[in-house]
Amino acid sequence: MQTDPRNELLHGVIAAEAVLHGGQREVFRVWLDRHRADAATRRLKKACKQHGVRHSPTSRSALDEAAGNEGHGGVIAEVGPRRFVEPGALFSTSDPVFLAMLDGVEDPFNFGQAVRALYAAGCTGLFVRERNWSQHGSGAAAVVARASAGATERIAMAVVEGPEQAADLAQQQGVMVVATGQTDNAVPYTRVDFREPTLLMIGGERRGLRRSFLAQCASVVTVPYGDAVDFPAALGTVAATSVLAFEVARQRSSTHGSTAKP
Repeated sequence: MQTDPRNELLHGVIAAEAVLHGGQREVFRVWLDRHRADAATRRLKKACKQHGVRHSPTSRSALDEAAGNEGHGGVIAEVGPRRFVEPGALFSTSDPVFLAMLDGVEDPFNFGQAVRALYAAGCTGLFVRERNWSQHGSGAAAVVARASAGATERIAMAVVEGPEQAADLAQQQGVMVVATGQTDNAVPYTRVDFREPTLLMIGGERRGLRRSFLAQCASVVTVPYGDAVDFPAALGTVAATSVLAFEVARQRSSTHGSTAKP
């Protein structure tokens, strides 16, 4: 099994299918355990044929060596760099707009899990910094793809300098910017009308979003944590992202709306 060291290796049948169908990377080859012959493998071979990608049987030991300590389930996709769209293009990916930015998430697994929740809830685009977990050569592409069940390979991403640029672009497009944070004017997430075009800004667990940035946002929201009021007692990024993302989905699926008035 010979791969080009300049390429990324994504592990697992779900990640391989996602990268084939997502169109966010060039796929050079899919390597398959020669003894694997289940329905998922047949589906993957069909996807390879559909997209004109070669699939090659190989030994389990060769796959183990290529994947290192990461699980692969008998499937490895050899891929090129992640393709990013222009930031303005994200605003045409859905109507009403539902975009997000996860800033300062320091664990690639958590990043992937959070993107999985966003994608499942209908988010169609992500803003990321230039240095991000999906970029070529980060060494985390396989972890992110597996943790997100392939969602990171299906969702559109655009590179920005930081949250401020993403928020400025959103405001120019008439898109509401909603950020997570602990400020004096923060409100429970259920008091925001997410039926409006929305950009969710979610900070990492260690630092969160800067207070100077939060002051520029249309709404700052919190996810209640029982009777606790201290920031360290807040939900982790993945859980908070899931709650917020599915609140957006819930409100938008309701014919009559479901938002409580502030």
